[in-house]
Amino acid sequence: QMQLVESGGGSVQAGGSLRLSCVVFGRIFSNYAMAWFRQAPGKERQFVAAINSNGEDTHYADSVKGRFAISRDNAMSTVSLQMDRVRPEDTAVYSCAAVLDYGWALKSIIRYDYWGQGTQVTVSS
Repeated sequence: QMQLVESGGGSVQAGGSLRLSCVVFGRIFSNYAMAWFRQAPGKERQFVAAINSNGEDTHYADSVKGRFAISRDNAMSTVSLQMDRVRPEDTAVYSCAAVLDYGWALKSIIRYDYWGQGTQVTVSS
């Protein structure tokens, strides 16, 4: 079915930047709202950011507002997460997710149907 493949994870110093990418295969990318989630060891998965199908609306967790930016390139079937001024608490496995966009507000989406395998982000102090 739908395949999502993340890349761009790695180690970075606190205050630095990292850019994650997720390429989607097997579906018409422009029909889907996309999101990034993260999960640290021993913690519950957290919502990070979401973007609607045409890229005109975004939504962010309070913890990353002003530091992270989600974007998409529908021609390349890719969603990205630009991470600036990262903090040690940003350390986690980051996964991208997709759901068909029916026009609902991004903050109201509680279920994503397709998930990538995740990419590790480690922020050192």
